Amino acid sequence: MGSWFVYILECNDGSYYTGITCDLDRRLDEHKNGKGAKYTRIKGVKELLWHMTCGNRSIALKHEANIKSLSKAQKKQLMLNLII
Repeated sequence: MGSWFVYILECNDGSYYTGITCDLDRRLDEHKNGKGAKYTRIKGVKELLWHMTCGNRSIALKHEANIKSLSKAQKKQLMLNLII
């Protein structure tokens, strides 16, 4: 199986959405066209801020859970590669 990605989107209200996918382009299109997660359907998607390639779904899920536990400031640092 191919690579998996964990990603962070900025929503129209300035909030962040974190998710995983095995096809980043398709998933971004889904989010932007209102066919993605309920959160992004409600908030709308402004842009992809960050993504990381993971070896498999399990690793992507672990990174997603870790990122979701971060504060917004910590997520900004992550995207600037100041923390891992």
